Amino acid sequence: MDGETQTTAWHELYDDPERFGLTYTELAAVRIPFELYVDLSVADARQIFYDRNVQGVAVAKNLAMSMDQRDFATRLSHRVADAVKVEIDDRTVSFAKLVNASKRQVGRTDPEVITLSALRALVITTIYGRGGLSRSAETVHEDELPAGTDAQQVEAYVQPLLAGLISDHSAHFLARSALTAPAVLAGLGIAVHHTTPWAEPSNALGSDQLNRLLSGVRWERDARYWDGVAAKAGASGRLNFSGGVKDSGGRVADAILYPGTEAGRRIRGQ
Repeated sequence: MDGETQTTAWHELYDDPERFGLTYTELAAVRIPFELYVDLSVADARQIFYDRNVQGVAVAKNLAMSMDQRDFATRLSHRVADAVKVEIDDRTVSFAKLVNASKRQVGRTDPEVITLSALRALVITTIYGRGGLSRSAETVHEDELPAGTDAQQVEAYVQPLLAGLISDHSAHFLARSALTAPAVLAGLGIAVHHTTPWAEPSNALGSDQLNRLLSGVRWERDARYWDGVAAKAGASGRLNFSGGVKDSGGRVADAILYPGTEAGRRIRGQ
């Protein structure tokens, strides 16, 4: 019903494996999954062909993104997660095990505490600042990094910076606080961007200044702090953080960077 090109390729491999740098021994070790239908009617075969090729379920966007090795931001996100170790029930666990790469949102019963897309939003806004909000759903190529930088320089600075930030706030991540929301992480990344060597000098921050700005933030999922900034409170008072990175990331950044504003005071419980 399908797979003509793959079948042709296997015939070519077996006819002359040396041409492709292989041997018959290597080919014999390969196992190819297949489905065998007995007494299948032509009509049924046609229907299955249509269903497989037209009605097939598309791969979840987050899962597809996690596999994209051309995307610099995704690769860096994995490396940041791999570089962090957290303590759970007297065990040291890689933070990568707490990152869900297949879902848009982490469920209450999921063992993970954050999605890959949320972590990637933090990485992208750290690299680009506010400009990263519009790039959150785009592939980031190495030749598109900020002017005057290259992939090696960006990775060498961003990986330990964000790994340290996550480690310092690991309790808030494990508690599934507001800090795990994509928009909050995007806003945090914008603030962190100001500490990078390639940030606009007029807005540059030192690491101590950033730490002071973050020290007073209340990360609890509480309407008193996040309603109207990164979330909306329902009639019951329960917060909904479903607003996207582009919708709320800028407001979160402003609240972090400018403590004297209404939003800045709100997230600090003042």
